[in-house]
Amino acid sequence: MDLLPILSTLRRHKTAAGLIIVEIALTSAIVCNALHMISQRIETLNHDSGLPENELVVLGVRSAGGQADVDEVTARDVAALRQLPGVKSVALVSQVIYGNNSSNTDVRKTADKTGPRVAASLYAGGEQALATMGLRLIDGRDFQPQEYQASSVIDKQDDPNVGQVIVNRQLAEKLYPGQSAVGQPLYGYVERPSTIVGVVERLTHPYPGRSERDEGYAMLFPVRPSFRGGTFLVRTDPDQREAVLKAAPAIIERNDPTRILHDAKTLSEMRAAFYAQDHSMVGLMVGVIVALLVVTAFGIVGLASFWVQQRTRMIGTRRAMGATRGQILRYFQLENFLLSTLGIALGMGGAFVLSLVLMNSYEMPRLPLWYLPVGALVLWGLGQLAVLAPARRASALPPVQALRS
Repeated sequence: MDLLPILSTLRRHKTAAGLIIVEIALTSAIVCNALHMISQRIETLNHDSGLPENELVVLGVRSAGGQADVDEVTARDVAALRQLPGVKSVALVSQVIYGNNSSNTDVRKTADKTGPRVAASLYAGGEQALATMGLRLIDGRDFQPQEYQASSVIDKQDDPNVGQVIVNRQLAEKLYPGQSAVGQPLYGYVERPSTIVGVVERLTHPYPGRSERDEGYAMLFPVRPSFRGGTFLVRTDPDQREAVLKAAPAIIERNDPTRILHDAKTLSEMRAAFYAQDHSMVGLMVGVIVALLVVTAFGIVGLASFWVQQRTRMIGTRRAMGATRGQILRYFQLENFLLSTLGIALGMGGAFVLSLVLMNSYEMPRLPLWYLPVGALVLWGLGQLAVLAPARRASALPPVQALRS
Protein backbone atom coordinates (compact mmCIF):
# COMPACT_ATOMS: atom_id res chain seq x y z
CA MET A 1 0.00 0.00 0.00
CA ASP A 2 1.26 3.50 -0.91
CA LEU A 3 -0.68 5.20 1.89
CA LEU A 4 1.67 4.45 4.78
CA PRO A 5 4.87 5.50 2.95
CA ILE A 6 3.09 8.70 1.85
CA LEU A 7 2.01 9.55 5.39
CA SER A 8 5.52 8.83 6.67
CA THR A 9 7.03 11.14 4.03
CA LEU A 10 4.54 13.93 4.75
CA ARG A 11 5.37 13.80 8.46
CA ARG A 12 9.02 14.44 7.59
CA HIS A 13 8.03 17.41 5.40
CA LYS A 14 5.40 19.05 7.59
CA THR A 15 6.21 22.64 6.65
CA ALA A 16 5.98 22.19 2.89
CA ALA A 17 2.88 20.00 3.17
CA GLY A 18 1.27 22.48 5.57
CA LEU A 19 1.86 25.41 3.21
CA ILE A 20 0.17 23.59 0.33
CA ILE A 21 -2.77 22.64 2.57
CA VAL A 22 -3.21 26.26 3.70
CA GLU A 23 -2.94 27.50 0.12
CA ILE A 24 -5.61 25.07 -1.08
CA ALA A 25 -7.83 25.94 1.91
CA LEU A 26 -7.64 29.69 1.21
CA THR A 27 -8.24 29.15 -2.48
CA SER A 28 -11.30 26.96 -1.90
CA ALA A 29 -12.81 29.38 0.64
CA ILE A 30 -12.34 32.41 -1.60
CA VAL A 31 -13.26 30.68 -4.88
CA CYS A 32 -16.56 29.32 -3.54
CA ASN A 33 -17.67 32.75 -2.34
CA ALA A 34 -16.36 34.48 -5.46
CA LEU A 35 -18.36 32.09 -7.64
CA HIS A 36 -21.43 32.86 -5.53
CA MET A 37 -20.87 36.60 -5.98
CA ILE A 38 -20.47 36.13 -9.73
CA SER A 39 -23.72 34.17 -9.92
CA GLN A 40 -25.51 36.94 -8.01
CA ARG A 41 -24.17 39.59 -10.37
CA ILE A 42 -25.04 37.57 -13.45
CA GLU A 43 -28.58 37.16 -12.14
CA THR A 44 -28.74 40.94 -11.77
CA LEU A 45 -27.33 41.49 -15.26
CA ASN A 46 -29.96 39.17 -16.73
CA HIS A 47 -32.80 41.08 -15.09
CA ASP A 48 -35.82 41.28 -17.39
CA SER A 49 -37.31 44.77 -17.28
CA GLY A 50 -40.33 43.68 -19.30
CA LEU A 51 -39.80 46.66 -21.61
CA PRO A 52 -38.87 46.53 -25.32
CA GLU A 53 -35.45 47.99 -24.56
CA ASN A 54 -34.15 47.80 -28.12
CA GLU A 55 -37.04 50.03 -29.28
CA LEU A 56 -37.06 52.80 -26.66
CA VAL A 57 -35.57 56.30 -26.71
CA VAL A 58 -35.56 58.39 -23.52
CA LEU A 59 -35.65 62.19 -23.72
CA GLY A 60 -35.27 64.59 -20.80
CA VAL A 61 -36.02 68.28 -21.32
CA ARG A 62 -34.93 71.22 -19.17
CA SER A 63 -36.06 74.86 -19.34
CA ALA A 64 -35.65 78.22 -17.65
CA GLY A 65 -39.33 78.19 -16.65
CA GLY A 66 -40.65 80.88 -19.00
CA GLN A 67 -43.42 78.84 -20.62
CA ALA A 68 -46.93 80.20 -20.14
CA ASP A 69 -48.56 76.78 -20.44
CA VAL A 70 -46.26 73.81 -19.96
CA ASP A 71 -49.09 71.36 -20.67
CA GLU A 72 -49.72 72.92 -24.07
CA VAL A 73 -46.01 72.92 -24.94
CA THR A 74 -45.76 69.30 -23.82
CA ALA A 75 -48.73 68.32 -25.98
CA ARG A 76 -47.06 69.91 -29.02
CA ASP A 77 -43.87 68.01 -28.26
CA VAL A 78 -45.72 64.70 -28.08
CA ALA A 79 -47.63 65.38 -31.29
CA ALA A 80 -44.45 66.33 -33.18
CA LEU A 81 -42.50 63.31 -31.92
CA ARG A 82 -45.31 60.99 -32.98
CA GLN A 83 -44.96 62.27 -36.54
CA LEU A 84 -41.33 61.18 -36.86
CA PRO A 85 -40.73 58.25 -39.23
CA GLY A 86 -40.40 54.97 -37.39
CA VAL A 87 -42.10 56.16 -34.20
CA LYS A 88 -44.72 53.74 -32.89
CA SER A 89 -45.89 55.64 -29.81
CA VAL A 90 -44.86 58.40 -27.40
CA ALA A 91 -45.74 58.89 -23.73
CA LEU A 92 -44.75 61.14 -20.83
CA VAL A 93 -43.87 59.16 -17.70
CA SER A 94 -42.81 60.26 -14.24
CA GLN A 95 -39.87 57.86 -14.02
CA VAL A 96 -37.94 55.48 -16.24
CA ILE A 97 -36.14 52.29 -15.37
CA TYR A 98 -32.34 52.73 -15.12
CA GLY A 99 -32.95 56.50 -14.74
CA ASN A 100 -31.93 58.89 -11.99
CA ASN A 101 -35.31 59.21 -10.32
CA SER A 102 -37.38 56.90 -8.17
CA SER A 103 -40.79 57.46 -6.62
CA ASN A 104 -42.19 55.04 -4.04
CA THR A 105 -45.06 55.05 -1.62
CA ASP A 106 -46.83 52.79 0.84
CA VAL A 107 -50.18 51.43 -0.32
CA ARG A 108 -52.93 49.52 1.44
CA LYS A 109 -56.32 48.08 0.56
CA THR A 110 -58.35 49.70 3.35
CA ALA A 111 -58.92 53.25 4.58
CA ASP A 112 -57.32 52.33 7.92
CA LYS A 113 -53.93 54.04 7.91
CA THR A 114 -52.71 51.80 10.70
CA GLY A 115 -53.44 48.64 8.74
CA PRO A 116 -50.95 46.51 6.74
CA ARG A 117 -49.04 48.43 4.08
CA VAL A 118 -46.93 47.50 1.09
CA ALA A 119 -44.11 49.61 -0.36
CA ALA A 120 -44.57 50.00 -4.12
CA SER A 121 -42.96 51.96 -6.93
CA LEU A 122 -45.22 54.72 -8.23
CA TYR A 123 -45.39 55.52 -11.94
CA ALA A 124 -47.51 58.25 -13.47
CA GLY A 125 -48.03 58.22 -17.22
CA GLY A 126 -50.00 59.90 -19.96
CA GLU A 127 -51.76 58.46 -22.98
CA GLN A 128 -50.05 55.51 -24.70
CA ALA A 129 -47.97 54.73 -21.60
CA LEU A 130 -48.84 51.02 -21.64
CA ALA A 131 -48.21 50.67 -25.37
CA THR A 132 -44.95 52.62 -25.23
CA MET A 133 -43.60 50.65 -22.26
CA GLY A 134 -44.75 47.38 -23.81
CA LEU A 135 -46.75 46.40 -20.72
CA ARG A 136 -49.01 43.39 -21.24
CA LEU A 137 -52.40 43.36 -19.54
CA ILE A 138 -53.29 40.01 -17.99
CA ASP A 139 -56.49 41.22 -16.35
CA GLY A 140 -58.77 44.22 -16.70
CA ARG A 141 -58.29 47.11 -19.13
CA ASP A 142 -56.19 50.12 -20.05
CA PHE A 143 -57.12 53.63 -18.94
CA GLN A 144 -59.90 55.39 -20.82
CA PRO A 145 -59.14 58.79 -22.47
CA GLN A 146 -61.37 60.67 -20.01
CA GLU A 147 -59.54 59.17 -17.03
CA TYR A 148 -56.22 60.94 -17.68
CA GLN A 149 -55.49 64.06 -15.66
CA ALA A 150 -52.66 66.58 -15.90
CA SER A 151 -50.20 66.56 -13.02
CA SER A 152 -50.35 70.37 -12.95
CA VAL A 153 -54.05 70.11 -12.09
CA ILE A 154 -53.60 67.37 -9.50
CA ASP A 155 -50.86 69.32 -7.72
CA LYS A 156 -53.15 72.33 -7.20
CA GLN A 157 -55.99 70.37 -5.61
CA ASP A 158 -56.33 70.07 -1.83
CA ASP A 159 -58.16 66.76 -2.08
CA PRO A 160 -57.26 65.26 -5.48
CA ASN A 161 -59.12 62.29 -6.85
CA VAL A 162 -57.22 59.83 -9.03
CA GLY A 163 -59.90 57.23 -9.52
CA GLN A 164 -58.06 54.52 -11.44
CA VAL A 165 -54.81 52.61 -11.14
CA ILE A 166 -53.10 49.73 -12.92
CA VAL A 167 -50.91 47.44 -10.81
CA ASN A 168 -48.40 44.75 -11.67
CA ARG A 169 -49.05 41.08 -11.01
CA GLN A 170 -46.88 40.95 -7.86
CA LEU A 171 -48.77 43.79 -6.18
CA ALA A 172 -52.16 42.37 -7.18
CA GLU A 173 -51.28 38.98 -5.70
CA LYS A 174 -49.89 40.60 -2.55
CA LEU A 175 -52.98 42.72 -1.88
CA TYR A 176 -55.64 40.31 -3.11
CA PRO A 177 -54.24 36.76 -3.08
CA GLY A 178 -56.33 34.10 -4.72
CA GLN A 179 -58.76 36.53 -6.35
CA SER A 180 -58.95 39.10 -9.13
CA ALA A 181 -57.69 42.53 -8.08
CA VAL A 182 -59.70 44.30 -10.78
CA GLY A 183 -62.42 46.43 -9.23
CA GLN A 184 -60.76 46.40 -5.81
CA PRO A 185 -59.70 49.60 -3.97
CA LEU A 186 -56.14 50.80 -3.40
CA TYR A 187 -55.17 53.57 -0.97
CA GLY A 188 -51.93 55.47 -0.78
CA TYR A 189 -51.23 57.84 -3.67
CA VAL A 190 -53.96 60.27 -2.57
CA GLU A 191 -56.36 60.25 0.36
CA ARG A 192 -59.24 58.97 -1.72
CA PRO A 193 -59.16 55.35 -2.90
CA SER A 194 -58.29 54.43 -6.46
CA THR A 195 -59.91 51.48 -8.18
CA ILE A 196 -57.70 48.85 -9.77
CA VAL A 197 -58.81 48.68 -13.41
CA GLY A 198 -56.02 46.53 -14.81
CA VAL A 199 -53.16 44.19 -13.97
CA VAL A 200 -49.99 43.98 -16.07
CA GLU A 201 -47.61 41.05 -16.16
CA ARG A 202 -44.43 43.00 -15.47
CA LEU A 203 -43.62 46.52 -14.24
CA THR A 204 -40.42 46.87 -12.24
CA HIS A 205 -38.76 49.31 -9.89
CA PRO A 206 -36.66 52.03 -11.65
CA TYR A 207 -33.62 50.73 -9.76
CA PRO A 208 -34.11 46.97 -10.12
CA GLY A 209 -32.33 45.14 -7.34
CA ARG A 210 -30.69 48.27 -5.97
CA SER A 211 -33.37 49.63 -3.68
CA GLU A 212 -34.03 48.15 -0.25
CA ARG A 213 -37.72 48.78 -0.92
CA ASP A 214 -37.71 46.92 -4.20
CA GLU A 215 -39.84 43.82 -3.73
CA GLY A 216 -41.24 43.89 -7.25
CA TYR A 217 -44.40 45.86 -6.44
CA ALA A 218 -45.32 48.69 -8.82
CA MET A 219 -48.34 50.64 -10.05
CA LEU A 220 -49.26 53.13 -12.77
CA PHE A 221 -51.66 56.07 -12.41
CA PRO A 222 -53.33 57.99 -15.29
CA VAL A 223 -51.62 61.26 -14.39
CA ARG A 224 -50.05 63.07 -17.31
CA PRO A 225 -46.72 64.76 -16.43
CA SER A 226 -45.42 67.80 -18.28
CA PHE A 227 -41.91 67.95 -19.70
CA ARG A 228 -40.82 69.62 -16.44
CA GLY A 229 -41.84 66.75 -14.21
CA GLY A 230 -41.65 63.84 -16.60
CA THR A 231 -39.59 62.12 -19.24
CA PHE A 232 -40.44 61.49 -22.87
CA LEU A 233 -40.46 57.81 -23.71
CA VAL A 234 -40.46 57.15 -27.46
CA ARG A 235 -41.00 53.69 -28.89
CA THR A 236 -39.57 53.23 -32.37
CA ASP A 237 -38.80 50.62 -34.95
CA PRO A 238 -35.45 49.16 -33.87
CA ASP A 239 -33.71 50.22 -37.09
CA GLN A 240 -35.07 53.79 -36.75
CA ARG A 241 -34.04 54.33 -33.16
CA GLU A 242 -30.81 56.23 -33.86
CA ALA A 243 -32.53 58.43 -36.46
CA VAL A 244 -35.24 59.39 -33.96
CA LEU A 245 -32.60 60.12 -31.34
CA LYS A 246 -30.87 62.54 -33.73
CA ALA A 247 -34.10 64.26 -34.86
CA ALA A 248 -35.55 64.83 -31.37
CA PRO A 249 -33.44 67.90 -30.36
CA ALA A 250 -34.62 69.89 -33.37
CA ILE A 251 -38.26 69.16 -32.52
CA ILE A 252 -37.85 70.27 -28.90
CA GLU A 253 -36.06 73.46 -29.93
CA ARG A 254 -38.61 74.26 -32.64
CA ASN A 255 -41.52 74.01 -30.19
CA ASP A 256 -39.80 76.23 -27.62
CA PRO A 257 -36.22 77.55 -28.13
CA THR A 258 -35.84 78.35 -24.41
CA ARG A 259 -35.53 74.66 -23.60
CA ILE A 260 -32.71 72.20 -24.03
CA LEU A 261 -32.69 68.44 -24.44
CA HIS A 262 -30.33 67.63 -21.57
CA ASP A 263 -30.65 63.86 -21.71
CA ALA A 264 -31.20 61.87 -24.91
CA LYS A 265 -30.33 58.18 -24.81
CA THR A 266 -31.55 54.81 -25.87
CA LEU A 267 -32.79 52.60 -23.07
CA SER A 268 -30.12 50.07 -24.06
CA GLU A 269 -27.43 52.68 -23.33
CA MET A 270 -29.03 53.46 -19.99
CA ARG A 271 -29.08 49.76 -19.08
CA ALA A 272 -25.40 49.39 -20.01
CA ALA A 273 -24.45 52.38 -17.84
CA PHE A 274 -26.66 51.16 -14.98
CA TYR A 275 -25.01 47.74 -14.92
CA ALA A 276 -21.45 48.90 -15.72
CA GLN A 277 -20.34 48.36 -12.13
CA ASP A 278 -21.81 44.86 -12.11
CA HIS A 279 -19.95 44.00 -15.32
CA SER A 280 -16.72 45.27 -13.75
CA MET A 281 -17.36 43.25 -10.60
CA VAL A 282 -17.87 40.07 -12.61
CA GLY A 283 -14.62 40.68 -14.48
CA LEU A 284 -12.77 41.38 -11.24
CA MET A 285 -14.11 38.23 -9.55
CA VAL A 286 -13.22 36.10 -12.57
CA GLY A 287 -9.71 37.54 -12.49
CA VAL A 288 -9.38 36.78 -8.77
CA ILE A 289 -10.53 33.18 -9.29
CA VAL A 290 -8.18 32.60 -12.22
CA ALA A 291 -5.24 34.16 -10.34
CA LEU A 292 -5.86 32.05 -7.25
CA LEU A 293 -6.18 28.85 -9.25
CA VAL A 294 -3.01 29.60 -11.22
CA VAL A 295 -1.03 30.40 -8.06
CA THR A 296 -2.32 27.23 -6.39
CA ALA A 297 -1.50 25.12 -9.44
CA PHE A 298 2.06 26.50 -9.62
CA GLY A 299 2.47 25.86 -5.90
CA ILE A 300 1.49 22.23 -6.37
CA VAL A 301 3.75 21.86 -9.39
CA GLY A 302 6.68 23.44 -7.55
CA LEU A 303 6.27 21.28 -4.47
CA ALA A 304 5.80 18.11 -6.50
CA SER A 305 8.88 18.87 -8.61
CA PHE A 306 10.94 19.52 -5.48
CA TRP A 307 9.81 16.27 -3.91
CA VAL A 308 10.61 14.34 -7.09
CA GLN A 309 14.17 15.63 -6.90
CA GLN A 310 14.39 14.81 -3.18
CA ARG A 311 13.09 11.27 -3.70
CA THR A 312 15.06 10.28 -6.80
CA ARG A 313 16.87 7.44 -5.00
CA MET A 314 13.60 6.23 -3.48
CA ILE A 315 12.03 6.17 -6.92
CA GLY A 316 15.00 4.24 -8.31
CA THR A 317 14.85 1.74 -5.46
CA ARG A 318 11.15 1.12 -6.00
CA ARG A 319 11.63 0.76 -9.75
CA ALA A 320 14.51 -1.70 -9.15
CA MET A 321 12.24 -3.72 -6.86
CA GLY A 322 9.65 -4.03 -9.62
CA ALA A 323 7.42 -0.97 -9.26
CA THR A 324 5.86 0.01 -12.57
CA ARG A 325 5.64 3.50 -14.01
CA GLY A 326 1.92 3.48 -13.28
CA GLN A 327 2.55 2.74 -9.58
CA ILE A 328 5.04 5.62 -9.29
CA LEU A 329 2.55 7.92 -11.01
CA ARG A 330 -0.26 6.87 -8.69
CA TYR A 331 2.01 7.40 -5.66
CA PHE A 332 2.40 11.14 -6.36
CA GLN A 333 -1.22 11.56 -7.42
CA LEU A 334 -2.43 9.91 -4.21
CA GLU A 335 -0.11 12.09 -2.18
CA ASN A 336 -1.54 15.21 -3.84
CA PHE A 337 -5.07 13.92 -3.36
CA LEU A 338 -4.50 13.59 0.39
CA LEU A 339 -3.07 17.11 0.65
CA SER A 340 -5.90 18.51 -1.47
CA THR A 341 -8.51 16.74 0.64
CA LEU A 342 -7.14 18.21 3.86
CA GLY A 343 -6.96 21.67 2.30
CA ILE A 344 -10.45 21.40 0.84
CA ALA A 345 -11.90 20.25 4.17
CA LEU A 346 -10.44 23.31 5.89
CA GLY A 347 -11.46 25.51 2.97
CA MET A 348 -15.09 24.41 3.08
CA GLY A 349 -15.31 25.51 6.70
CA GLY A 350 -13.58 28.75 5.79
CA ALA A 351 -15.99 29.30 2.89
CA PHE A 352 -18.97 28.98 5.23
CA VAL A 353 -17.45 31.39 7.77
CA LEU A 354 -16.59 33.89 5.01
CA SER A 355 -20.16 33.63 3.72
CA LEU A 356 -21.49 34.55 7.17
CA VAL A 357 -19.17 37.57 7.29
CA LEU A 358 -20.40 38.74 3.87
CA MET A 359 -24.02 38.22 4.96
CA ASN A 360 -23.58 40.34 8.07
CA SER A 361 -21.42 43.04 6.51
CA TYR A 362 -22.82 43.39 3.00
CA GLU A 363 -26.29 41.79 3.24
CA MET A 364 -25.39 39.11 0.73
CA PRO A 365 -27.50 35.94 0.62
CA ARG A 366 -26.14 32.83 2.29
CA LEU A 367 -23.74 30.71 0.26
CA PRO A 368 -25.74 27.77 -1.17
CA LEU A 369 -24.31 24.49 0.11
CA TRP A 370 -24.03 22.99 -3.37
CA TYR A 371 -21.17 25.40 -4.09
CA LEU A 372 -18.99 23.45 -1.64
CA PRO A 373 -18.91 20.10 -3.50
CA VAL A 374 -18.51 21.94 -6.80
CA GLY A 375 -15.52 23.85 -5.41
CA ALA A 376 -14.09 20.64 -4.01
CA LEU A 377 -14.31 18.89 -7.39
CA VAL A 378 -12.64 21.85 -9.12
CA LEU A 379 -9.72 21.86 -6.69
CA TRP A 380 -9.34 18.09 -6.72
CA GLY A 381 -9.17 18.20 -10.51
CA LEU A 382 -6.75 21.14 -10.44
CA GLY A 383 -4.47 19.28 -8.02
CA GLN A 384 -4.40 16.14 -10.13
CA LEU A 385 -3.65 18.12 -13.29
CA ALA A 386 -0.94 20.17 -11.58
CA VAL A 387 0.86 17.13 -10.16
CA LEU A 388 0.59 15.13 -13.38
CA ALA A 389 3.69 16.51 -15.13
CA PRO A 390 6.09 16.08 -12.16
CA ALA A 391 4.62 12.63 -11.48
CA ARG A 392 5.14 11.58 -15.10
CA ARG A 393 8.74 12.76 -14.96
CA ALA A 394 9.26 10.74 -11.79
CA SER A 395 7.75 7.61 -13.30
CA ALA A 396 9.93 7.96 -16.42
CA LEU A 397 13.22 7.92 -14.50
CA PRO A 398 15.31 4.83 -15.41
CA PRO A 399 16.13 2.80 -12.26
CA VAL A 400 19.90 2.87 -12.88
CA GLN A 401 20.03 6.62 -13.38
CA ALA A 402 17.84 7.21 -10.30
CA LEU A 403 20.08 5.04 -8.09
CA ARG A 404 23.26 6.82 -9.29
CA SER A 405 21.90 10.32 -8.51
